[in-house]
Amino acid sequence: MRLDEPILVAGAGGFIGGHLVRELYLQGHTDITAVDIKPIEDWHQVTVDADSQPNRDLSRLKVARSVTKGKEVVFNLACDMGGMGFIEMNKALCSLNILINTHLLMGAHRADVQRYFYSSSACVYRQDLQDGTIHRPLRETDAYPADPEDGYGWEKLTSERMCRHFNEDFGLQTRVARFHTIYGPEGTWDGGREKVPAALCRKVALAKLTGETQIEVWGDGTQVRSLLYIDDLIAGVLSLTESNFAGPVNIGATETTTVEGLLCMVEEIAGIDPLHRVYDLSKPQGVRERNSDNTVMQGTTGWEPSTSLQEGMERTYAWVFDQVKASL
Repeated sequence: MRLDEPILVAGAGGFIGGHLVRELYLQGHTDITAVDIKPIEDWHQVTVDADSQPNRDLSRLKVARSVTKGKEVVFNLACDMGGMGFIEMNKALCSLNILINTHLLMGAHRADVQRYFYSSSACVYRQDLQDGTIHRPLRETDAYPADPEDGYGWEKLTSERMCRHFNEDFGLQTRVARFHTIYGPEGTWDGGREKVPAALCRKVALAKLTGETQIEVWGDGTQVRSLLYIDDLIAGVLSLTESNFAGPVNIGATETTTVEGLLCMVEEIAGIDPLHRVYDLSKPQGVRERNSDNTVMQGTTGWEPSTSLQEGMERTYAWVFDQVKASL
């Protein structure tokens, strides 16, 4: 991408969007518009030199057309979502995200945008391949025959196909990435929308600061996940956007851990004795096993993660610890 290209980052007030805006600025891009539905005080981070526009509801066609006008590159990261607890309890809200992608695609087509990036999710994958009996990373072809996560997964899969059809019918160059679990500093760490890495960091930090000796774990702790550090994700997003690959592609880590293993790692990082586990099997647990096959992404762009889980969690815990301490 040229450094003077007009760029729109939708969902810039979120965890991933905020990091993307910051990286674009650090790379020298000079025309960045950052929009989000949240008021500016609720943004995860704000890059001062970007044109930050809060309170912009992209589910409305008029707003979507306004923000895409004059842009050459659009990154659509706007989404009402959270961790498994949120998406399992808010299927209707997650489904309504389709309005955001629909209207941004319409606005991008009308504005003759050159590149359109859409952030999809590993929740599009068939659930029978994630029940803990298959034991292999998910490939892009595993999304069909379709049986995605109810609500959120169906919306993401439908929006992927919409991007494909705008490419085929209107020539809009779309790029689609399926994100696996992303973590790192400046993310959601409390309130019900946080994902498991931040949630465990918060609980362990709270135990360290208060002397608590037990911890609640959602599920039995044996759920398997691959976790991708935010810096690696942003590098992958930019690599894919600049590539010529139009089909959906995984961007995830290949290093896996169980929830129990992750908790043990966080305890070690925090320097505390193992906490007494209270396993709550009534809480949302998600699929039993999920891992990312990055063969297509590596072959297309040469990208691969460079941050180990240990290194990424050390950085994440340090940041979450500071947030928890400041909140007490």
